[in-house]
Amino acid sequence: MFASTGSSGLYKAPLSKSLLLVPSALSLFLALLLPHCQKFFLYDLQAVKNDFQIWRLICGRIICVDLKDTFCSSLLIYNFRIFERRFGSRKFASFLLGSWVLSALFDFILVEALQHAFGITAASNLPSGFLAPVFALFVPFYCSIPRIQVAQILGQFSITNKTLIYILGLQLFTSGSYIWIVAISGLISGMCYSSRVLKIDQVLYVPKWMATLFSWTLEPLFSSSEPTSEGGIGMGATVDIQRQQRMELLDRQLTLSQFAHVRRQRQRQGGMINWNRLFPPLRQRRNVNYQDGQQSEQQASLPLEVSEEQVARLMEMGFSRGDALEALRASNNDLNVATNFLLQH
Repeated sequence: MFASTGSSGLYKAPLSKSLLLVPSALSLFLALLLPHCQKFFLYDLQAVKNDFQIWRLICGRIICVDLKDTFCSSLLIYNFRIFERRFGSRKFASFLLGSWVLSALFDFILVEALQHAFGITAASNLPSGFLAPVFALFVPFYCSIPRIQVAQILGQFSITNKTLIYILGLQLFTSGSYIWIVAISGLISGMCYSSRVLKIDQVLYVPKWMATLFSWTLEPLFSSSEPTSEGGIGMGATVDIQRQQRMELLDRQLTLSQFAHVRRQRQRQGGMINWNRLFPPLRQRRNVNYQDGQQSEQQASLPLEVSEEQVARLMEMGFSRGDALEALRASNNDLNVATNFLLQH
């Protein structure tokens, strides 16, 4: 089953790993050993506005003073690590930087609007930490990660591969009195950066020289080794479940080996991947109920109409139009199957 956040741990996600370890360690250090120093990391816009404490815009928006916020944001960053593997560390860092800067501006706007409209002063009560970019990541998560139904409750409510992450985001959204201001500013900044309003992505980005410098200095510290191909089988699982997991693992390894073989041929000969060799049974799944074998073969050989909407969704995720078309045709327009295989490679 396709997992929305991937299954390779923190492999090829050094920035996500650093965001998990460094702010969390500093937050624990402040809470347990230096609680009297937490006042320097409060996100107080009132002090920024009246006392010109500009440094609070940096210190107050990196480390969480509340350990509950630290825990929830760390879990969300871990789940959103798929974007770093998909887009690369530099582009992922540019998105975080852009949303972090934009959210500071929207924080000021929302606080001032709240004060003038309702007389509520929230400038000195905003939660601290790297929260706005975490909420901004919900924008590409909602737009680019397909929703796959996992189970149903009472036959009406669907549980998908994204439900748990939304619940975790809701938990973080309700963890404080005024955290909704940071959440809204983060979502707005994420939408502005993703839609490239006023070409923000060309202004707020990580320069190539800086990305190269960090890749030389920090990436070796936070890089993770490549995971092994064999997945662990739970000790508490029954014999049937263990057998099914092993069968799924062998089937996945067989499919990956077939894909690697075809991909090597493609690199030698050029051209597109022959998806029919990878998905031979899927092209004939719609013809199982036909009794006439010759008619079934003719039906299977006919070109399948592909939804342009599904092609557009795959292209938004970074895949070429050719691979998107062939993957959808080979999987009988099953977006989940096509997306799952394209994301794995």
